[in-house]
Amino acid sequence: MGFKHLFKAKAFWSSEKKNKNIKSYSRSHTIVIEGKPVLNVSAAKAFKGDPLLYNPEDMLLGSLVSCHMMSYLYVCAQNGIEVLAYSDDAVATLEVALDGSGRFTEVVLNPKVIIADIERKEEALALHKKANQLCFIANSCNFPILHNPSCETA
Repeated sequence: MGFKHLFKAKAFWSSEKKNKNIKSYSRSHTIVIEGKPVLNVSAAKAFKGDPLLYNPEDMLLGSLVSCHMMSYLYVCAQNGIEVLAYSDDAVATLEVALDGSGRFTEVVLNPKVIIADIERKEEALALHKKANQLCFIANSCNFPILHNPSCETA
């Protein structure tokens, strides 16, 4: 291993009322990362959370989308492919068992890339595989991350 980086986060939650009812306690909390804006977080709406706040599932999918994009832009720059725009409309599947445990079973990334030189389209599409191999977040997941990339010119 070349080197290590440490990332730190703090979570804060407190009871809004004196109620121990599993159905009514607040799922809303904050995550603090030094030097950055506070994240107001909750459970997903399906789990009685505040639908207006980010939830851990949103953030995991967002992390995958962001990391793949940054890895892809990196490998394109390495290979001299000029990317003009990048978007993704990703979907994650979460399965919840009867005992309340759950796990992501699949994520599908759908990156749409606009490049300057359409002659390099096939190479640009192939670089998604290399980006996935480099993505820190994808390398940390125990579920399939599928890619349906598309590429066009401006």
